[in-house]
Amino acid sequence: MPNYTEDFRGVVSLKLDGEALEKAREFCIDEYRDHLIYRELAAREKNPQRREILERLSSEEYEHYLFWRKILNQECEARISRLFLWIVVISRLILGLTFTLKMLERGEESTIEEYRRFLPLLQGDEKRELESIIGDEEKHERELMSQIDEAVVRYMSFIVLGLADAIVEITGVHAGFLGVTSSTLVAGIAGLVVGFSAAISMASAAYLQAKHDVEKNPVSSALTTGLSYIGAVAVLAAPYFITHSMIIAFTVSVSLAVTLIATFTFYGSVVFDKKFLSEFLESTGLMLGTAFAAYFFGELLGSYFGIRGVLG
Repeated sequence: MPNYTEDFRGVVSLKLDGEALEKAREFCIDEYRDHLIYRELAAREKNPQRREILERLSSEEYEHYLFWRKILNQECEARISRLFLWIVVISRLILGLTFTLKMLERGEESTIEEYRRFLPLLQGDEKRELESIIGDEEKHERELMSQIDEAVVRYMSFIVLGLADAIVEITGVHAGFLGVTSSTLVAGIAGLVVGFSAAISMASAAYLQAKHDVEKNPVSSALTTGLSYIGAVAVLAAPYFITHSMIIAFTVSVSLAVTLIATFTFYGSVVFDKKFLSEFLESTGLMLGTAFAAYFFGELLGSYFGIRGVLG
């Protein structure tokens, strides 16, 4: 690790105008802040392999900071609030290291473009140094992050499978019961019964699927799928036990379903570098389409068998 108290050496003879100088100062501050964040995460990391990666990232960001400080030929005021550091640490604890690092690196493409626009202002060694820094930002740091092995990432597909299937299926069940009964209690219990049975079924399927994947533990895969499924079921069924209005219960439940979809879609888009909006709209559309189809089917059954009054 570098000596963080060392003075910068060398004077760059390049003359920068006001705008370029301000840009260089921003780059200097940003690189130093990233260095502090990675250093803080490394200090708290228990896993040796992850800690080594974080230390390397911190060291690289510090080298980038030294470059911009040399370009400025003056110290740049680089501070970071303890509150922001705590937010990053809490994010790492709750959402995982991969998600936290990917979130910190979002916007890296625009930074790289800014660096490229700065290149024509440099010459000689300074220009080659910045080209090397751009290479670090484009490739090396992504390669380092890809080496981080986290259970939450390995089993993300099973978590999403459990959540997505539960949201579509249980919303469909509740929508179907809108046409069958006016009792929120009946609809809520039906959602729990169907959800519990489906969770066991999904967990069993995940277990069998994971047996053919040497990188995943079948038991962990089954538990991840089953628990995420039953968790989503409990959340979506809760409104039916709080209110006696089917419309209110269904509206709140669908709102919770959309929130869950947005949450796991956003998480996946960050971790796996996917487009959020298209994934979110597709999942939401599937859920709402299923709900509409189930409602009309339930309405048909309720009218045909004349059971609305019996169950409601």
